[in-house]
Amino acid sequence: MEREFLDKVEDNAAVRIWSKRTQLEKSDSLSEGYVSELWDFTRLFYANYGDLPYLLDIKIDKHLFRALVQFWNSAYSCFTFEKVDSVPTVEEYMALLQCAKIQVDRVYSRAVSALTYLKRLMNITRMSDQWVAARIKQKGDNKCIYWKNLKDIVLAHPDANKRVDVFALSIYDLVIFPKTLEHVDEAVTDLFDRLDK
Repeated sequence: MEREFLDKVEDNAAVRIWSKRTQLEKSDSLSEGYVSELWDFTRLFYANYGDLPYLLDIKIDKHLFRALVQFWNSAYSCFTFEKVDSVPTVEEYMALLQCAKIQVDRVYSRAVSALTYLKRLMNITRMSDQWVAARIKQKGDNKCIYWKNLKDIVLAHPDANKRVDVFALSIYDLVIFPKTLEHVDEAVTDLFDRLDK
């Protein structure tokens, strides 16, 4: 039995050596001494948007969701049951979503004076108003910006925090609230801008 274990260890070592040699010969790997920058961005992303990845794992109960929508009063941002208004606490939302990892110390509120779509995008991307205005498109009744424009910012912006912000905005729109294919919608940008404060 001990010999079988040693044979497997030797086989694994041989495979590892062969794999490394082949990758270096065919340039199918990272160069020696490469240090990944991914950890820095991952740390920044989780520091700013720690709950976002957990939203992707939430299983939605369609019947519960329909019931919630039926009683939601968007004018007052609360649930209305005949003459009773109810606003769930963060803990109650955690129970409804079955999500234990929510930042309870973050305050979510509606802005008193809403910025225009152009100004919100300028704040999030830190790009000039000419740059943003040139890229805003009208799709149906919504204003939006093409995802590839934001991708260029994620890849090239000098400020790492802004790259993470733009990447998070893209995830909000493309994964969580997709509406217009390959475009970041005005409503999602508004939501993201509110959450960012």
